[in-house]
This record gives sequence, C-alpha cells and structure tokens, in this order.
Amino acid sequence: MRRHYIPVTASVPGVSGSQIAFIRKAVRTALAAQGVDFPCEVDVLVTNDAEIRRLNREARQVDRATDVLSFPAFDLRPGELPGPEDADPGTGLAPLGDMMISLEHVAAQAKEYGHSNRRELGYLVVHSVLHLLGYDHLDEGPMKAQMREREEAILAELGLSVRPCGRGSQQLS
Repeated sequence: MRRHYIPVTASVPGVSGSQIAFIRKAVRTALAAQGVDFPCEVDVLVTNDAEIRRLNREARQVDRATDVLSFPAFDLRPGELPGPEDADPGTGLAPLGDMMISLEHVAAQAKEYGHSNRRELGYLVVHSVLHLLGYDHLDEGPMKAQMREREEAILAELGLSVRPCGRGSQQLS
C-alpha cells in the first residue's frame, strides 16, 4: 500500500528532525487506529503563537492564540471515513486536511500539565487528526467523551501518558 503523505512545514526556527519525525509517527498512528487504510495527505504547520493567532483571527474571527487549529477537508462524523472516490486523481491521496500547532503553546501547556513537550505535542497531533476525521468536543457530553476515549487509546499506542482533560482546542469546519 502507498504510504500517507504528511508534509511538515515549520514557520519558526529550531524545529528538529526528531520532532518532525514524531509528528509524522503520531499522525500515522492516529490514522491507523481510526482504520484509515488508504493513502491520504495531512499537511502540518508548526508555528508560534503570533502566527496561530493570525490564522485563528482570519479563519474563525477569534483574536487569540491557541494550541492547535484543525481544518478538515471533509464534513465527516466520528467513525466515518472518506472513500476512494475522494482521492485526488493526480496524487491518489485523499486530502484529509490541515493542522497548525503552536510550539509556544506546546511548551506552556506541557509545563502547566506537568509533562514533557513531546507528550503535549503528541496529544495535540492526535487531537487534531481526530478533528480531521469528524470528532468534536464542543459539548460536555457524549461527543467529548467519545473523542477523549479515542485520544487516550491512541496516546497509549504511542506510549504516552494521558493527561487530565481540562480544556480542548479549536476545530475549523
């Protein structure tokens, strides 16, 4: 099977090759855990608070920095996947969407929650992939519980501990 295409672009200095490799691994792990067994594309931008604030303001009219923004290519429900007909004819890849992650937020939240930057980065990548696949947490009920359950299972597959769920990040549709 053709592999997923996961381009990772950094708009800030100091993003290491190991961080980029970890982001790709977290995306692939989340996709596999959700049953995505067809080649797809997920574009990732690693940035800072100023840039993610600008993107949040332009896309959502929310003038503040956030940890991660997710831009799904499809309007899916949890557990629903795009089909082969959704693949780009030129590449053969299904474009699942884009994610933007603020490394400043990664560091601040890792400190706040008392765990490593790697663990926080892994959480945010998994969280964003689930948004790209139709999961949401806007309510405090079953949708949020379903998303948290999937996050915990995927983080366990990555060998990462689960943190308390005190806040969520933003999804863009």
